[in-house]
Amino acid sequence: MTVYNVLVVDDDPDICNAIEIYLRSEGIVVCKAADGQEAIRKIREEEVHLIVMDVMMPNLDGIQATFKIRENCNVPIIILSAKTEDYDKILGLNIGADDYIAKPFNPLELVARVKSQLRRFTGLGTQQIDRDDEQEIEVRELVLNNRRKKVTLDGEEIRLTPTEFHILKLLMENTGRVFAIDEIYERVWKEPAFQPENTVAVHIRRIREKIEFNPREPKYVKVVWGIGYKMEG
Repeated sequence: MTVYNVLVVDDDPDICNAIEIYLRSEGIVVCKAADGQEAIRKIREEEVHLIVMDVMMPNLDGIQATFKIRENCNVPIIILSAKTEDYDKILGLNIGADDYIAKPFNPLELVARVKSQLRRFTGLGTQQIDRDDEQEIEVRELVLNNRRKKVTLDGEEIRLTPTEFHILKLLMENTGRVFAIDEIYERVWKEPAFQPENTVAVHIRRIREKIEFNPREPKYVKVVWGIGYKMEG
């Protein structure tokens, strides 16, 4: 049985301890940090499969810490904050977070989000690799290898977060098909969609910035106005 390590970053020890209790009940190992600086240090010292990151913290806040972590690490990050404004949610997603939960949070929802991200990042529950998963998906110069979780463009590797990878995989596997925003969210996040427009749009924009020569005139990921997105073959 594989053991997964989650780093909980919050300057409130009561919140850290509460999250630890719920995640440990699922067999997940929890380590804790009180601010962004300590979180970055622990990532360098220990194997971490996912981070739950509070926004408002001393020394180095969650937004700055997420930005620094994303410079060389693609581990999933769930932003946790008492702020509920769309600005904070979009800012966190823009700098590389994979998901966002507002305080006060439902512990069962937090556990579900953590498990969902771990499944995408590590292939949790996969006993064997299907033959189709061994094959590469090619759309012109863009190549996705599902087994290695690797994407290349013109032979150069593109660094994607786990969520970005799974959105791109969904689109590349169904070249030419238009996906509604709700369907993209439900198939990638594995939960019912509730006003997912901003969340999906931010991830699509980040994917375009990484794979498109000119993100404003994309040749791969196209918007179909009023409906959703598709991968142009």
